[in-house]
Amino acid sequence: MNRRPTRHRTSRVIVAAVAALATTFVAAPPAQADEIRDQQWHLGFLNIAEAHRITKGAGVTVAMVDTGVDAGHPDLIGSVLSGNDLTNAKGDLPDGRTDIDGHGTAMAGLIAAHGHGNGAGALGIAPQAKILPIRHGVTSRTGSDAEAAIRWATSQGVKVISLSLGAADDDVEMREVIQAAQRADIVVVAAAGNRPDDKKVIYPAAYPGVLAVGGVDRNGRHAEISVTGPEVVLAAPAVDIMTTGTRANGGNGYHLGRGTSDATAIVAGAVALVRAKYPHLKAPEVIHRLTATATDKGAPGRDDQYGYGIVNIVKALTADVPPLPEASLVPANPNPTFQVPGPAPNAIDGQNGQWPVGVIAAIGVGCLLLVGAVIAVAVLLLRRRSRT
Repeated sequence: MNRRPTRHRTSRVIVAAVAALATTFVAAPPAQADEIRDQQWHLGFLNIAEAHRITKGAGVTVAMVDTGVDAGHPDLIGSVLSGNDLTNAKGDLPDGRTDIDGHGTAMAGLIAAHGHGNGAGALGIAPQAKILPIRHGVTSRTGSDAEAAIRWATSQGVKVISLSLGAADDDVEMREVIQAAQRADIVVVAAAGNRPDDKKVIYPAAYPGVLAVGGVDRNGRHAEISVTGPEVVLAAPAVDIMTTGTRANGGNGYHLGRGTSDATAIVAGAVALVRAKYPHLKAPEVIHRLTATATDKGAPGRDDQYGYGIVNIVKALTADVPPLPEASLVPANPNPTFQVPGPAPNAIDGQNGQWPVGVIAAIGVGCLLLVGAVIAVAVLLLRRRSRT
């Protein structure tokens, strides 16, 4: 078992996709190709065969910010678009279709692997979807280019962004790029975080409007590796997850992993299926459909372990789900307590354009006095008329 190093940023800890979110990520033992599919227990758990009779995700592109993707993997050939590489790694393709680490290839396989031959190899949740890989890394100067990767993904017109990465602390730039993606009608799916490295739901999963994903085991119980918190939206399989992996450095092309990275990729695949079946749904409606149809676990209703429950893909594709109120579909500041540093133009008193409480109170009292005066005059006039 190889533990991946945690990378640090001067202002915050970056728990990158190659860090704590993949706490256990080991090469699968040598096996026949058809045995790989047999080890993908999550496919049966989620009834993927039934879901694929409805849609396989054709026409949907999932942007994936990770370690790149091995586009030549037999289970991914034709599914990986030319993306971007922000690492400037010498000798590698500049389009994100290189992955010597394996984590990105594993996540891509969970989303969109199509297998090979007659039912051999790994199968993804949305095997006809496309992956847009954005390879990112960590530098001593900037710490992480994940924000630039998300910004670039947003500019490409994708409908889903899968983020198996995160940091313990809030960050202005990360928050802004996530909000920009949400305004662009993108469903942002992010890992809640893994114990013991993470103590609470990490960012960007902790941002409002992000589909934060926790994990469950083979029995549908909360996975011990998965952090809990009020930000968790959905849960998905996160233990003993078989998927594609790197073929570099002697790798056999398959990996067995655990963690909320895997659960996140699975939910990103589910989002791709919903967006393929219901292409006109806005991002909030897509999330609403997934939460409204989730299999409730734990305490009734939403809870900190499972969120709204375990993702139920077939039900999300078939159930009659009432639409959200129109007001819920209008992009807005998802967290009104968050203030961008610096006063806004035309600020009344230098407090970011907000009216001072004293001014608001004075205006309110004045309005009440005015209304009272109008009523008093009206009463006097009525009395005079009654006397005449």
